[in-house]
Amino acid sequence: MSDLDQLTQSLARNLKHWRGERGFTLDALAARAGVSRGMIIQIEQARTNPSVGTTVKLADALGVSITTLLDYEQGSQVRLVPADQAVRMWSTSTGSYTTLLVGSERGGPLEMWGWRLMPGDGSASDPHPDGTTELLHVTAGVLTLVVDGRSHTVPAGTSATFEANVPHAYRNDGEETVEMTMAVSVPPVR
Repeated sequence: MSDLDQLTQSLARNLKHWRGERGFTLDALAARAGVSRGMIIQIEQARTNPSVGTTVKLADALGVSITTLLDYEQGSQVRLVPADQAVRMWSTSTGSYTTLLVGSERGGPLEMWGWRLMPGDGSASDPHPDGTTELLHVTAGVLTLVVDGRSHTVPAGTSATFEANVPHAYRNDGEETVEMTMAVSVPPVR
């Protein structure tokens, strides 16, 4: 089974599980997430591999981390995630990508991401639920962080944090590759 097949199967199983946990009908989840009912059915039947944006919207609507949507079989207090089990969520033909390194559900979803943005590449995100915070640390290059329409220059060695309940984007407007680590904290579902 390829990584993509495994991801599709895991997402199908976990989306059904968490929709059931939350007591959401297909229509309720569709309305809450802003994702079509048809798309949710296709995901739950493992007939499609949704975009990162769709996966994020579903996770936010369910009040779980993307990690949990991809795999909820967590047992012991310490969970090691080997490099080959980190999930590549987004990539471009030029070599940019995001990797979900690890996540947790305790006290609300918490995720750690590794990012690489090649020169000229960028990735935009819709607003997350109120109370969502992102922290990032740039280790190479110069990141252009756009939060609610305002651009911020974040050079290597610099960290940033912001409330992510507004549109935001990450861009590499420079000549060298941007590498960063990012943590995302989402409030628990009320």
